[in-house]
Parts: sequence; structure tokens; C-alpha cells
Amino acid sequence: MVAPPDNDVLWARALTYTYHGSPALTGLSLGVREGEILSIIGPRGSGKTTLLRCLSGQLLPESGEVWFNSGPVHTLTNTAREQLRRNHFAWIAPEPCLVPELNAWENAALPLMLRGRGRRSARNTAREWLDRLDVGDCALSRPVVLLQSQRQRVAVARALAAEPTVLFADEPTAPLHGSDSSQVLRTITTAARSHGITVILTSQGPEADPLTDRSIALLDGRRGGITPGPDAEGSTACSVSV
Repeated sequence: MVAPPDNDVLWARALTYTYHGSPALTGLSLGVREGEILSIIGPRGSGKTTLLRCLSGQLLPESGEVWFNSGPVHTLTNTAREQLRRNHFAWIAPEPCLVPELNAWENAALPLMLRGRGRRSARNTAREWLDRLDVGDCALSRPVVLLQSQRQRVAVARALAAEPTVLFADEPTAPLHGSDSSQVLRTITTAARSHGITVILTSQGPEADPLTDRSIALLDGRRGGITPGPDAEGSTACSVSV
């Protein structure tokens, strides 16, 4: 087992995963540097979500390795991986997964309180992010009375409020349209750059490319290509290989 490069916050080698005999990932390898914003593009069923779930420790690859800050993730126990996700990772899903019994600010503050942050401090941080995402007036509302787009913004606020080391955003603007989608993407990437958060986001198209450092095309669990973002000209920040 060879340790990853010191400058990669996330590093994966030869990941393989199958669902009911159908390959989702086929020997995929990549490295992501600290503070990088990486976009993974591919059609539905290309392996994007499976890749993010393996990188974040939600799934154990059938073969291959995943490393975070030079420590192996693939050899950790379930409890240790849960602790890693709670303390260092955040996740935005295509559909907002909010706790129905909690109001919007409580949902956004939940990761902070699980880490031991006081209720008042967690509430203030959560409400700041709700305001930045234009759903501050929904802070006292429960998910059931919110629009789908409002619920998704609350889910984004929850992820950003935690100030994770790595944010995994799986088609984060799927429930949004037009200017709403652009604004949320801009908020995610701006916050990531100002707070030093590494972001790996997926999409079915190149809409996020102007805001990212580079993008990778995924098809049938394999890399289809790599494109540097507008700020990465001449950069060799990360290597991606299959």
C-alpha cells in the first residue's frame, strides 16, 4: 500500500464497485488538492454518485484505495468513517434530505450542534447562511411548508455552515432552475474559496465549469476526459488517471 502525494487532500487509486453485477466504477483513480473545486460531469448512471460515496467513506470499494489527508479511509471501521464524515465532510444530495421535525435553521445548524457547538452560536451561523442563500425568512418554517427549491437551499446552507474540509455536492442544483441554479452554484464556490473548502461536485452538464478549477468527464465508471477550469491555466494541481 503506497501513501498518496502529500499535497492531495483526497486520493483514490483503482476504485472498482459493482451493483448487482453491473460495473459502476472500473479502476478509477484521482487526486484532489486542498482547496480545489473539481467538477465531475457525466450522464445518469455514469458512476458519479458511486464515486462520491466511495471518496466520502459511505461506500467501501470492492477493490482500490481511498485516502484523506494521507490517512487510509478504506481500512477504517464503520464507526471511524462515520466520525470522519461528521467532523470533516459535508454532503449535498440532488434531493434535500431534511429532518421534518426541525425548522429550517435547526436543520442548517444540526451538524454544528452534533459537533458540540452551543445552540445560540450554531443558530447564528445557520441563519447567516440561510440569509446568504435567500431563505432567511424561512428560518422558523419546517420543511413540509417549504418549496422544493427552498428546501434545497436549506440543505446547501447546512453543508456550508459546517465549514467542512471537503464538500461533496452531488448534482446540488438538480431541483433548481435558471438563475436560482446559478446563484446557488456561485454561493457554493465563493464560500469554498473564502473558507478553503475542497469541493467535488457532480453534474450532467458543464454549467458549473466556469466556476471550477477543472472538470472530469465520467462515462461507464471510467474517466472520459479532463478539462482545466478558467483559473487553472498551466496548472498541474491534480492528476487523474485510470
